[in-house]
Amino acid sequence: MSNNEKVLSPIEIKELERPQDFSAFQLKLASPEKILSWSCGEVKKPETINYRTLKPERDGLFCAKIFGPVKDYECLCGKYKKMRYKGVVCE
Repeated sequence: MSNNEKVLSPIEIKELERPQDFSAFQLKLASPEKILSWSCGEVKKPETINYRTLKPERDGLFCAKIFGPVKDYECLCGKYKKMRYKGVVCE
């Protein structure tokens, strides 16, 4: 048996380890105020990725200012690289 087959095989769960039956489950939608409190940026352009450089467009749907850098600890312009600049925000 290969490692992949071992990982994908079902796991035996004993009766005592199974979760008890639930009497109720509640799911709520977030309010507009709550969603605004979670936001950290604004998409201003409909562009996604530059077809020449394959980098996210500034202020677009995949903007690094909103969603974070493509590579860890490295801004798109290349000014700040490595962990030395951890927490520094590029212009």
